[in-house]
Amino acid sequence: MEFDLAFIWAGLIAFAVLAYVILDGFDLGVGILFPFMRGEANKDLAMNTVAPVWDGNETWLVLGGGGLFAVFPLAYAVIMPALYVPIIVMLLALVFRGVAFEFRWRTTRGKFLWDVSFTFGSFMAALAQGIALGALVQGIAVEGRAYAGGNWDWLSPFSVLTGVALICAYGLMGATWLVMKTDGPVRTMARRMAKWTGAATLVLVGLVSLITPFLNPLYLERWFGFPNVLFSVMVPAAILVAALVFIKGLRDERDAWPFLATIALFVLSFVGLGISFYPYMVPPSLTIRDVAAPDESLWFLLAGALVLVPMILAYTGYAYWVFRGKVDPAGGYH
Repeated sequence: MEFDLAFIWAGLIAFAVLAYVILDGFDLGVGILFPFMRGEANKDLAMNTVAPVWDGNETWLVLGGGGLFAVFPLAYAVIMPALYVPIIVMLLALVFRGVAFEFRWRTTRGKFLWDVSFTFGSFMAALAQGIALGALVQGIAVEGRAYAGGNWDWLSPFSVLTGVALICAYGLMGATWLVMKTDGPVRTMARRMAKWTGAATLVLVGLVSLITPFLNPLYLERWFGFPNVLFSVMVPAAILVAALVFIKGLRDERDAWPFLATIALFVLSFVGLGISFYPYMVPPSLTIRDVAAPDESLWFLLAGALVLVPMILAYTGYAYWVFRGKVDPAGGYH
């Protein structure tokens, strides 16, 4: 039962992280693309597409981080010292971006400063998240159930590559979101941006995927050992299908298809991470069972999660239902 509870909680934390990446990814992407938009009206419209939902999207970040601390305290105690810098940068960047959402509507003379804050916060949050992911994938040094690495172990060519890849991927998600949610000049601009961010994302994700198995013998065995290879080959095949759906959606002007294909790309990449990591929570040293809290704590917290998670899903779904469809340039959130 201990393993079952730890496994259930690992699934819940993984779901929360994936939900955050997908839901906050497109509004971070809108911020990343913000400098390439021309005209105040177009920028206002782009921001209005995410303004009603952006803060609710970040609920999943709180749930994932708080859940990690409560349910897998040893993993939290090891991962945080290893990734202090990128995590702090990410949180500060999200603060800058969140403040910009509200303040840019309250000023005319200083509006450009909040535009810069919105872009800077989105870009740095995406970069920090990608670097943290790359550092986790390449492995964290552990000795005696504590972090044993240096202050700069998180910074490497591979982690920088994953940071750049995530910036492009979030930019792609932001572009496809704008294609789905807008008409006119913003949609035209977003379609153009979706093409080059899509190409860059596929190249960079492919490069990261090719490098990852060679970072750790465990990853290599998981991806290319027999019979695992019969299953793992399905992931790149499915990514190819998603890419074809993305291209067809842009070509045939089916505005929702590129966004859905991009979500599929994120989900499949997340599945690829799961194939590499499982059963490790902190690769290559600590498994899910190693870092789990006592059984009593897992039961107590699971009771709360069974109430809280459906509530979050319900109000998130309701918010997206209320603000469904194309955004009217004459209306919006102010």
